Order: sequence, then C-alpha cells, then structure tokens
Amino acid sequence: MPLPSSSLLIWGIAAVAIQGILFRPWRVPEYVWALGAALLLVLTGLLPLQGAAWAIAQGKEVYLFLAGMMVLAELARQEGLFDWLALYAVRHARGSGRRLFDLVFLVGTLVTIFLSNDATAVVLTPAVYAACRAARTDPLPYLFVCAFIANAASFVLPISNPANLVVFGSHMPSLWDWLRQFTLPSLGAIVATYLALRFTQRRHIAMPVAVQLEPRTLSAEGRLCALGVAATGIALLVTSALQGPLGWVTFAAGLATLLAVHLRRRSTPLPVLRHVAWGVLPLVAGLFVLVEAVAQTGVIRLAAQALESVAQASPTAAGWWAGLAAAGLSNLANNLPIGLVAGSVGQMADLPMQARAALLIGVDLGPNLSVTGSLATMLWLLALRREGQQVSALGFLRLGLWVMPPALVLALLLLG
Repeated sequence: MPLPSSSLLIWGIAAVAIQGILFRPWRVPEYVWALGAALLLVLTGLLPLQGAAWAIAQGKEVYLFLAGMMVLAELARQEGLFDWLALYAVRHARGSGRRLFDLVFLVGTLVTIFLSNDATAVVLTPAVYAACRAARTDPLPYLFVCAFIANAASFVLPISNPANLVVFGSHMPSLWDWLRQFTLPSLGAIVATYLALRFTQRRHIAMPVAVQLEPRTLSAEGRLCALGVAATGIALLVTSALQGPLGWVTFAAGLATLLAVHLRRRSTPLPVLRHVAWGVLPLVAGLFVLVEAVAQTGVIRLAAQALESVAQASPTAAGWWAGLAAAGLSNLANNLPIGLVAGSVGQMADLPMQARAALLIGVDLGPNLSVTGSLATMLWLLALRREGQQVSALGFLRLGLWVMPPALVLALLLLG
C-alpha cells in the first residue's frame, strides 16, 4: 500500500481530474483531464506503467461496445434515419405535446433495454431534437427524457448498460437469473422516472406541437441502416442470453452495417468515421487508470470489509448502504470506474446477492444527478452541444433531484 503522502497525492490528482471533467474549465475536453491525470500518475511514479496498462486493458469490451454503437449512430444520422423517425413520431403525436412526450419516453425505454443506454444517448437524442425542430417546440423537455431514461432502464437486461459488463465481469448471471433479480426494480425505476419527468415538465409539454409536416421517404441506404440497427439489437440479445462477448458483437455489427451501406453507395466511409466522438474512448481509459490508482491506496479493500461486516449483521441494510453509496460515488466520479470498484468489492467481500444487485442498481440508476455521472449522460451532453443546445451541471442537478431519488428508493425497495 502506498505511503500516506502518496495516497494524498493520488486523491488530489483524482479530485482535480474529476472537477475538470465535471466543469470543463476553459472548455478543455473531458478526455484531456482524464488522460492528463492518468499520465501524471505514471510520470510521478504513483502508479506503475504496468498497472496503468492493466487498468486500460480492463475496458476492452467497453471500448469495443462504444465504438460499434457510435459508428452505428453516426451512420444512422448521416443517412437521414433520425429525421425520418422524427417526422414519424410527430405525426403520431397528432398535435399533442403530452403524446409526443409519452412516445419519446416509450421509444427511449425500448432503445435502452435492447440497444443500451449509450445508444439512447447517441442514437435517440438527435432524433428527438429533429422531431422537436420539425414540431416547432422547445426540445429540452423531450431531450431530458433521453438522458434520464437512459439510466433508469439500464438494468432491465445485461446489455442495457456497458457498466453491467464492468460490475459483473466474467461472473455475469444467466439471462433468466438476471430477469428474476432485476425485473421488478427496473419497472419501479422506469415508472418513477416517468412520473417525475411528466410532473416537472408538465407546463412545457402542455403546449401543442405542429401537425402539418411534409412527408419524407427513407432512402435505400437509410433502410439498410435501420436494418443494421435492428440486427444489432437482436444480436446483442442473443449474445447476452448465451453470455458471449457483447463488445466484439457490437463492434462487428457497427462495422458490418457501415461497410454494407457504403458498398451499396460505392463511397468511402471516412466522413462517418471523422464525425464519431472518438474522445469518449480515451476518457473511459483515463477513468479506469484513475480507479486503479485509487485502489492502491487501500480504500476499496476497506470498503469491501466494511460492507461485508454490515451484510453479516443485516443483508437488507447492506443492500441499502451498497446502493446508496454506489449512486453517490457514481455522480462524483462517473459510473464506469465506480462500476469497476463495485465489481472489485463484490469479489473481495462475501456479499449476499441482494447487496451485489444493489451495487449494480446504484451504479446504473444513481448517476441521474450529474452530467458526468454516467457515460450515457456525457454522450447525451455531447449530442446536445452538437445541435447547439446547452445544459449546465447545476440545471441538470436541479432536475435530477426530482427524478433520481424516488426512482432509486423504489428500485431498492422492490429489490428487497
């Protein structure tokens, strides 16, 4: 274990990196803060190079998953699939903002469940923005749905969140065991999130939306892209049931769809690849390195021992402590590295299944307070900036305080 002075330096570097990622001083991209902190830890000798390399390698499945999903989303955007879906949604809203809100929530829930919360952030967010632009209405109330449902519905299935891969690792439960454990808590979180968002946005969505819209046909390449998105969802569901490698499947599906579309068009895929937000990958890698450095201070082992002691006295209390702690820490340091910590705690401590499940719920659902709490929310924020929309960390927190706590409490109650 490092000396106390080394531990203080590690915690100091981690704190500066987290603040930089959260508030983006001087508009420096988030990944620069994470990578800069990781590099500083190695250069100062606080973390051996081998340890940093090992930490980066732990995220292999997550990198592949994200790369495949981001390529698929950018391809869909450029082929006009989003605009076509947007017009379809607005037509079915029939002039009602409330009906449009419900439709966005339903689609966001389904996309999160079957394609992951990151897909909701990168695929659905531009579509919802396009729908609101077509409907000539304020997009933010509907865009908030994309952010919050991406986390609230992210533990319905193992494929619903890359953080699930991190928390359970090679010890992923079977699909049947997963559904038996998480179905009721998931339903509770989704319903609570819907009610909170519907209440807080009630005045905005009461405004009527445009009805008369020009019809638009989807090109052959757009239809091929839609087929690729659907095939990816089916492949992920089957792979999850077979407990296969979700990252490789997503990457292969995204690449195959990209090549199929551009072979049909006989054009280069470089324009798609240039517009993918590749900075997300080094951001995730840097966060994994930060967690490895913090783990060397011994804090994870102490947390595991403390939680095990609570579990021996009361499994129910251990579940509540685990879920609440994971939720709070995910908002401070991002749920992917906290998911890695939770996975380490689960391996170090002899915990009942209720406590392990509560850790996952805290990691998945808890980050709905902070714009940097989950990778999905950060991707959502990037998608908003791309469309010229801005949401401050404080503004997101104000809404999150209405949405997240009731959903988390209800999910943990139903878990018990």
